[in-house]
Amino acid sequence: MTQPLATLQWDVFCRVIDNFGDIGVCWRLATQLAGQGQQVRLWVDDASALQWMAPQGCPGVEVRAWGAPVPAAHEAPTDVMVEAFGCEITPEFIAYSAFQASARGQKPVWINLEYLSAEGYVERNHRLPSPILSGPAAGWTRWFLYPGFTSATGGLLREPGLMERREAFDRTAWRAAHAAAFGLGEVDPGQRWVSLFCYEPPALRELLQHGQAQPTQLLVTPGRPTGAVLAALAKTGDKNRGQIAPQRLSDKREQLSISYLPHRPQPAFDEMLWACDFNAVRGEDSLVRALWAGQALVWQIYPQHDNAHHDKLWAFLDWLQAPASLRQFHATWNGLDIAPLQWPDDHTLAEWTACIAAARARLLTQDNLVAQLLGFVAEKR
Repeated sequence: MTQPLATLQWDVFCRVIDNFGDIGVCWRLATQLAGQGQQVRLWVDDASALQWMAPQGCPGVEVRAWGAPVPAAHEAPTDVMVEAFGCEITPEFIAYSAFQASARGQKPVWINLEYLSAEGYVERNHRLPSPILSGPAAGWTRWFLYPGFTSATGGLLREPGLMERREAFDRTAWRAAHAAAFGLGEVDPGQRWVSLFCYEPPALRELLQHGQAQPTQLLVTPGRPTGAVLAALAKTGDKNRGQIAPQRLSDKREQLSISYLPHRPQPAFDEMLWACDFNAVRGEDSLVRALWAGQALVWQIYPQHDNAHHDKLWAFLDWLQAPASLRQFHATWNGLDIAPLQWPDDHTLAEWTACIAAARARLLTQDNLVAQLLGFVAEKR
């Protein structure tokens, strides 16, 4: 296990490409570092999502605008620089860090924190050095650290006490509170609860059109998921298609009820995942949180024009040891084939849930990402 590390100044850099995954990951990283006694400046080009993702902020974490002036002379110089997802630290900050390092006689540890993947290159490239050959930081080393799903990688973000909070969570009470807030009446104990956090999955229209074999409560998150559902309903001809309000679909799809949710802070997003029987997630941050939730899931991977995401998806499913039915569901959900969407029956859903629970158990035997980062920095300083 990692030995305690003295309080250091971390500068974490984040560019928000689109959606919320970049800032979501970086905020969790920053707050978990602060929880371990570190000081963090989070430099981000679009912090607007933090207004609802983390409205209370976090002691020990300071948010600064990307390109804002470098820290003043009276502020703590940087001890660790983290560029998330290859965002490239600004030249001004590199020059500032080089000047400070010369004056202090202590270089910062420079880390490039890469994207999450289960592909084989992650284990091969994790912790590899990249010498800086020119510029004010010439002679320094930038280190590539890769989050991942195995002990040969950097692990996943997991804050202390997460599993204890998950175990203590009252799903029945959460569902009752949701039903009351949305005017849904009594909660049917036989109802299946499903969360939807997606892009625009090709099979969404099919899911809504054919409905469910049992009563299902669909929780639709805001933004692109809500837009995708409304667009899909418009194509199915549902008379309630324009309503962003709790609704029950007409005709033979009355088994399916829809709630459109507001933006919510990260802890509340976790609770939604815990409350559901099945979670449709997307990108990186919500996939990790769905794994910690331990419920059946489908992952819509971020699409790439060269279809490189196909290999990434299959690698994840291989690591997951996903049964054939779950692999097929992922393929259809992600548009990798045009097979009919086979919605799971109770037996299949239980098999999927057991698969996720077993994967979570494997992950819990490994050090989390922040513990590994602290150990790496202690080693390199």
